[in-house]
Amino acid sequence: MPQQKILLVEDDRNFGDVLRSYLEMHQYDVTLATDGEAGLDTYKNGNFDLCILDVMMPKKDGFTLAREIKEDNSDVPIIFLTAKSLKEDVIDGFKIGADDYITKPFNSEELLYRVQAVLKRSTSVPQPESTQKEFIIGNYVFNYPLRILTFDPEGVKEKDKLSPKEAHLLRLFCLHKNDVLPRSQALVEIWEEDNYFTARSMDVFVTKLRKYLKKDENLEIVNIHGNGFRLIDKTEVDDY
Repeated sequence: MPQQKILLVEDDRNFGDVLRSYLEMHQYDVTLATDGEAGLDTYKNGNFDLCILDVMMPKKDGFTLAREIKEDNSDVPIIFLTAKSLKEDVIDGFKIGADDYITKPFNSEELLYRVQAVLKRSTSVPQPESTQKEFIIGNYVFNYPLRILTFDPEGVKEKDKLSPKEAHLLRLFCLHKNDVLPRSQALVEIWEEDNYFTARSMDVFVTKLRKYLKKDENLEIVNIHGNGFRLIDKTEVDDY
């Protein structure tokens, strides 16, 4: 099996060298960049399975770098390293699409565990519990295998290509349409873990799906406090 490639962007060269050496000891192919601009150049010239980004860096901060990486490939997983533990910073990271967030100081084993967990989630192929491939959602047609969501009111077709996680989450919503999709079920099936970090990541993907579906005013994804989410077609239910 080929080594998985990691882009590590850390402005503290000594600390970065230590992390790179430790990850290389565990059979990862690690490339180190020491500022945000160099990190973006390195990313563009490589094909990475995971990006580990320090937040506070010269020339380009980690959040800005992450946005640019996600614009190129929304599926590449990202772990943030930061000396800050403010809730606002954590939320900002997950809004960008972070898969995990590690606050300094941390030990190398903790980083290794999180790297392994994120890579496992990003490379696993979820096994759906139904063979249905196409779904009708209000004025949308969703082709799950092709990950294409088509808005088709009166023959005016507009198409969006979803990421693998977006497609799998929308598929779960379709299978539970007008019923509650338990948060824990989606987290275990798609992210393979039910914890604070994966829950924040799921919230980001739910927000993305809401934007995709906003063209049909009869569709709404609502938060069911303490349980999960519900995709509602208001034309099909009595409580609207």
